[in-house]
Amino acid sequence: MRAPIGDFDTAVPAPHRLDELTAPVADAVRDWQGAVPADRILYVDTEPQWADTAVFVEHYGRDLLERSANCVVVAGKRAGETTLAACVVLSTTRADVNGVVRRQLGARKASFASMETATGETGMEYGGITPLGLPTGWPVLLDSAVVDLPYVLVGSGRRRGKLLVPGKALAELPGAVVLDGLGIA
Repeated sequence: MRAPIGDFDTAVPAPHRLDELTAPVADAVRDWQGAVPADRILYVDTEPQWADTAVFVEHYGRDLLERSANCVVVAGKRAGETTLAACVVLSTTRADVNGVVRRQLGARKASFASMETATGETGMEYGGITPLGLPTGWPVLLDSAVVDLPYVLVGSGRRRGKLLVPGKALAELPGAVVLDGLGIA
């Protein structure tokens, strides 16, 4: 099938490519309960050396710059307790960790989680972390601009491959909170 965004050779419904996803992402797709059917979540094969956004759009379509989102793991701390969460913002912005994120988590201090924490806690590869399949109980903070997109490109849990997900489907993820102003220029 033709991908709804980008210049990919093919796009395959993610339930048909579970073997290409990390275990937590495959489980999330397999157990999908959202109003948007799971077969509207698409998998596209990509080269891992082109996973970073700037290089990626050169190879797979400049239109993806405005239709790609980054998922980062953050750690909010208060009174010796740490809360891990995911932030999903357009790739042309950055997560407002010290403002919106810190307040949403009720934290005194918030920062990006270390690579070891992000990969260890999610079971995903660094550079491929996605909001699908995150640990139970994690807040998934979504910028409203991401949710408003008909399709958004996000990681697949691995550096190889990406998912094309209807923005509204992301808002249906467990723990999802849609926030205005999460992504800032």
